[in-house]
Amino acid sequence: MVEYLFAYGTLIPGLSPDGIAPAVNQLQWIGEATVRGVLYDLGEFPGAVLDVSSDRTISGRVFRLPPDPEILTHFDRYEEFDPNFPECSLFVRKRHPVTLATGEVMPCWIYVYNGKPDQSRILEDGRYPRITTKGNTST
Repeated sequence: MVEYLFAYGTLIPGLSPDGIAPAVNQLQWIGEATVRGVLYDLGEFPGAVLDVSSDRTISGRVFRLPPDPEILTHFDRYEEFDPNFPECSLFVRKRHPVTLATGEVMPCWIYVYNGKPDQSRILEDGRYPRITTKGNTST
């Protein structure tokens, strides 16, 4: 079964730290996409809080996951998600519908921030600051 990941921050190739970059570089780019919710600036990385009733959208990219059954385990570890104790995790991996730029809606895995971002800055445009266009990033 083919699975997909919606990435909006450091799981995007070119934005990943060295420790997770080898796994991220296995992802196959599908297209630009959005999901309803609020994106927060948490300092070194962003955090998404999903809200289907929100007027805001979070921009990101959809990637096809490689057939390696361990790929999500690598991402879970990086995102500090423990499937056995999700309540204690920094991020929680959820399957959620996202909308591609083409208008197609597809289910994707997404890492959702599991904390309380009350004092964090909202990224008004729903984009992680270094994301520009496909394959290009800025600092």
